[in-house]
Amino acid sequence: MNENIRQNLIDAGCDDEFIEKFASCICDEKQCEKMLAAHRRELLNEVHVKERCISCLDYLVFMMKKKGLK
Repeated sequence: MNENIRQNLIDAGCDDEFIEKFASCICDEKQCEKMLAAHRRELLNEVHVKERCISCLDYLVFMMKKKGLK
């Protein structure tokens, strides 16, 4: 596997197991695309979970200020 591809996968948060699987299917472009798309979905789901947490905190701060509970 090209070292640039490996480093890009690491930078994208892929673990060693994912990288090994990706390397084993490197000649099957469709399978590689499916793996990358699945990893992207997982990352996006994590972002959405964290966004919901931030929204909850923002709401709590808003309510505390509204009721004068600073």
